[in-house]
Amino acid sequence: MDRLKRRHALVTGAASGIGRGTALRLAEEGAAVFCVDIAAEGAEDTAEQITSAGGTAAAAAVDVSDPSACEAGVAAALDALGGLDTLANVAGILRPGHTLEQDPAIWNATIAINLTGTFQMCRAALPHFVDREDGPVGGCAIVNIASAAALQGVPYNAAYCASKAGVLGLTKSLASEYARRGVRVNAICPGGVSTPMTAAGFPVDNIDPALFARITPQMPMIAEPTDIAALVAYLASDEARFMTGSGVTIDGGQLA
Repeated sequence: MDRLKRRHALVTGAASGIGRGTALRLAEEGAAVFCVDIAAEGAEDTAEQITSAGGTAAAAAVDVSDPSACEAGVAAALDALGGLDTLANVAGILRPGHTLEQDPAIWNATIAINLTGTFQMCRAALPHFVDREDGPVGGCAIVNIASAAALQGVPYNAAYCASKAGVLGLTKSLASEYARRGVRVNAICPGGVSTPMTAAGFPVDNIDPALFARITPQMPMIAEPTDIAALVAYLASDEARFMTGSGVTIDGGQLA
């Protein structure tokens, strides 16, 4: 469990769910972790869990929809950890609703956080990742959380599907652009995961249940954040040194 020893990772959305699970898993594997989230108290709690277990961590409040906050978050991570070579973009929101009835502000917020926020964090981190002679053997690593919704239409979730499809396209573009400069960029496409975001339920009236039959996992369970975090750790590690531009599904057979 020391695949990430001497690595320095920044994790967005680290206050809860997949983000918290990812921060804890990277720390368990030896990485120093900088935990960021718009929910500062939650990010600090995650960092405290890591340090209490003997790891190295710090935290800060970052709104990924704000480009200046992303730049400041990366600068704070460099200062706190003494370096940065791994970025896990997990921060995201889900706001379902009937497309014709939904406030356009929800579309804008979803794109701003899920897609533009991922881009802005990548843009802030990349200058510190490229052309590194002292970087990890397998290169610096960016792991973006997309979704099975990037690959399959989910009813009443136009903004979310569009944002996550964008994350997948962004991942592939960056992977191509920076593969020769020592940076690997991959995405994970989870299906349903047991997180506070999904625990909020599906507060949409007058839906057609039949539309959900095609997005049901084949396996009789729901993923836990630890399942996704394990895949993040692998993609961040040198064991995945020949992987870039991939969108890896982990969805219980939803897309099978």
